[in-house]
Amino acid sequence: MNDERVLMAVIGAPHGVRGEVRVKTFTGDPMALGDYGPLTDAKGKVYTIAHLRPSKTVVVARIREITTREAAEAANGTELYVARSALPDDLDEDEFYQTDLIGLDAIDAAGSKIGSVRAMHDFGAGDIIELTLATGGTAMVPFTRAAVPQVLLADRRIVVDPAAAGLLPDEEEERP
Repeated sequence: MNDERVLMAVIGAPHGVRGEVRVKTFTGDPMALGDYGPLTDAKGKVYTIAHLRPSKTVVVARIREITTREAAEAANGTELYVARSALPDDLDEDEFYQTDLIGLDAIDAAGSKIGSVRAMHDFGAGDIIELTLATGGTAMVPFTRAAVPQVLLADRRIVVDPAAAGLLPDEEEERP
């Protein structure tokens, strides 16, 4: 395990006039954001979660270091991190930290390299893996069991099914 920082949340718009903020979390349970201890921003400033409550697609947080609406407005867009070493290692077989997937080689079932994992995204409809393709360019692949049937962290690779991932050429495009 390394000591890099892991993005846990992003502070959004203020909520009310007392310094509360909307927070988009990247944790499995959004209400667990405060369980990892103090969070830090990119510059190392500490943010301590005092209280969380659910609100539609985000959580509303009272953060000890943000006490006014003006401070909440200034914090909008701040990314919150935790040390990787603060995260539990006892994940289920099909659970992964997104940060651990970035940089892995992407191969097909025959072992041919397709590319490498460049980033992870969630635009609201589920996790998406962004691949840098070995042939050049990038591709977005759904992070589903059909498209990515195996994640082999110890081997530093994922297995991608090109058909399920939408990486095969469209037959209509091949016709002259």
